[in-house]
Amino acid sequence: MGWMSWNAFGYDLSEEVVLATADTMLRSGLYAAGYTYLCLDDCWQGGRDAVGRLRADPARFAHGIAWLAGQLHTMGLKLGIYTCAGPRTCAGEAGSEGFEELDATTFAEWGIDYVKEDYCDAPPERSAALERYRRMGMALRATGRPIVFAVCEWGKRAPWEWAASVGASQWRTSDDIQDAWGGTGGILEVAERTEPLARWAGPGHWNDPDMLVVGLRGRSRAGAAGTIGCSEAEYRSQLSLWAMLAAPLFASCDLRQADATTLALLTAPAVLAIDQDRLGRPGGRVRRAGPVDVWHRELDGGAQAVAILNRSDDPVSLRVTWPSRHGPAPDVINAWSERPLEGGSELLRLEPHATVLYRSASSGVNPIIGLEPER
Repeated sequence: MGWMSWNAFGYDLSEEVVLATADTMLRSGLYAAGYTYLCLDDCWQGGRDAVGRLRADPARFAHGIAWLAGQLHTMGLKLGIYTCAGPRTCAGEAGSEGFEELDATTFAEWGIDYVKEDYCDAPPERSAALERYRRMGMALRATGRPIVFAVCEWGKRAPWEWAASVGASQWRTSDDIQDAWGGTGGILEVAERTEPLARWAGPGHWNDPDMLVVGLRGRSRAGAAGTIGCSEAEYRSQLSLWAMLAAPLFASCDLRQADATTLALLTAPAVLAIDQDRLGRPGGRVRRAGPVDVWHRELDGGAQAVAILNRSDDPVSLRVTWPSRHGPAPDVINAWSERPLEGGSELLRLEPHATVLYRSASSGVNPIIGLEPER
């Protein structure tokens, strides 16, 4: 869990922005909720020196990356950094092709905790991607520093089948997510592309459906053409579905300007507990009834989570019933409101693209949900 800089800042990234974001994370409750990584998502570089070592842009990172990592570590936070498997990054900066060992050593010496490696300006073949990521994975392991390695080739070459073997802890399952609900790269499309891949993920190796767009509200580089961002219900659905997918959670809005609604969504404790459940087993869709999808996820200790999604562009009224072998299920809670499901049943009106998320701590509760659309 953490924050990535690209969507909010792009080339406007600087050490001042990172430190101010870190301070916001500490003061806002994000750090206490589990957001610990701050990732420089491209646009931090200042080329290479005479011996080929990467260096930070001296105007925007005057004290250097090692100093910045030290500042974050003092706060209890961790620093992530971005590179690319091609000669140039997606923003045109120096990539790591041919410099994997040197770059990995540099990152370790700087105190980096997380490395995201993109795949711009690189060959399309799966064999080439596997070999380039293998070189970086080996180089990072050789440093002896524990560094999370994130493969980002956008799911084009089925990285879920091979990324763990090259040392990656997570791999992107889709193109860059858009600050939109529908269409290519929208929240729903990315979730549905990731959902069938559950068997490849688990503790230490995760499917990554990309960043949270919660709070961007159209003010980002992730905005699909002609959109103004997502509704609160759609942002809530992204968090709900990412929790069901056991996905890494990286906020990407400008946290310094995040309003109370955005912070409440990002820090909802029962929702984050589902996402971060120690069993680490992703869930998926188990039923489709007209415009309504039901997702189920097994949790640690026999607990379970159920998400009910309204895919429709119109509101949907329905009755949710949670049967149990032991009568009413008082241990079932709505993970967003943290209120119990009284009597095991409730009438809901889901607005367009909204999701309700439930958690039951009981191993005896039947995970089948009865849906009775109200007429």
